[in-house]
Amino acid sequence: MQIVLDVQNLNIWYGGIHAVKGVSLSIEKGDIVTLIGANGAGKSSTIRAIAGLVKGYRGTIQYTDAGGTQVQLNNRPPEDMVRMGIALSPEGRRILPHLTVEENLRLGAYSRKDKAETASDMEYVYNLFPRLRERRGQKGGTLSGGEQQMLAVGRALMSRPDLLMLDEPSLGLAPKLVGEVFGIIREINRQGKTILLVEQNALAALSIANKAYVLEVGATAVSGTGEELLQDPRVRDAYLGA
Repeated sequence: MQIVLDVQNLNIWYGGIHAVKGVSLSIEKGDIVTLIGANGAGKSSTIRAIAGLVKGYRGTIQYTDAGGTQVQLNNRPPEDMVRMGIALSPEGRRILPHLTVEENLRLGAYSRKDKAETASDMEYVYNLFPRLRERRGQKGGTLSGGEQQMLAVGRALMSRPDLLMLDEPSLGLAPKLVGEVFGIIREINRQGKTILLVEQNALAALSIANKAYVLEVGATAVSGTGEELLQDPRVRDAYLGA
């Protein structure tokens, strides 16, 4: 199977704080890979480095695009990542509250010139999230938390990524909505997207992951398939309340 993303010995510092300590991970095409761990474990820093939002890190990040070309991502700006087929739905959603649902979605396609395909992708997002279609003319800031999360994911999909990265998609959502969001993540994956998921809800994340990494204080503590980690006593005791 083709390796889409290969991260080797990633180290990130914020001033004197060594936030990520030698993390390595790989993602195969078509998989869901998740990073779990407590607050401050280095999950979001890792995914932000891949997206080009962290500078000055050490280590290598290599991406294989849809055409099979291998590209070194180190020190590339975020807009290059989007053009190469990598999209991030960030922690906290970061939608623009004064813009409508449709305007927020169009921002996700800012780098694209193919109007017909962009319109087709807009329809795809509305089919995936029917509530966004109902609220297409509504200001983003008036949506519920769950609807804003759907909008953030939809906006990322509008760049037509091959690798979709989701940072804490269940944060702040009611349990019923968490199940709905994870069902949509499964569906996006079934439709061909490779997914890297950062998530504090370990049970939900491991239940859908092909592969998982547990980060603790910036380093990889455990890795394996989602099923293996669900059964691992260390993971169960620390993250699953077992």
